[in-house]
Amino acid sequence: MACLHRAFHRHTKIISLVIGITPVKVYYGYKDYLKRAAFAALFAFFLLGFSLDFGKLSDEVEMTGAYAQKINAIKRIGIEIVSSLSRLKVAVEIAQSTDEQARGLMFRRSLKRGHGMLFLYGAPQEISMWMRNTYISLDMVFFKADGRVHRIASNTEPFSEEIIYSMGNVTAVLEIGAGEAKRLGIEEGDRIIHSHFTP
Repeated sequence: MACLHRAFHRHTKIISLVIGITPVKVYYGYKDYLKRAAFAALFAFFLLGFSLDFGKLSDEVEMTGAYAQKINAIKRIGIEIVSSLSRLKVAVEIAQSTDEQARGLMFRRSLKRGHGMLFLYGAPQEISMWMRNTYISLDMVFFKADGRVHRIASNTEPFSEEIIYSMGNVTAVLEIGAGEAKRLGIEEGDRIIHSHFTP
């Protein structure tokens, strides 16, 4: 919201400049005044629309520079998910800090098979997720404190701000590409192998 506020403040100054030079200059003539006033109104309308969408534009720009550096700096490890039939290996990025969890997989344009992001939380709690600024559909796998799969939210809708609840106390969420849970055979009751969990 800070970026949007600064952009709106800058545009307001520009609008004031455009409007400010019109009404007091009588030598422009009445017709010229009307033309300039109409132009100022159209200019203000354009800038208002631009300001309302500025948050999204600035978010997309964040994928370069400092934002890309944060993505590159995130911790990456391999985990295993154990089912009754197999042991599945998944390469994950660890989202543990508040900033990492708030950012999640926002703005990513692709996610490889067998890759994902693991969100870790300190204590069992009801977790809520959403798909804001997320371009790719995901499967969200919620884990209990003992590492067991509690529930799977499949094929989430990109850009949706509808809240996706864990529907119970969990300590972690694994985000993988849409359809990956089914492809890998991940089901409720399967167990993740990681030091965060207490069997």
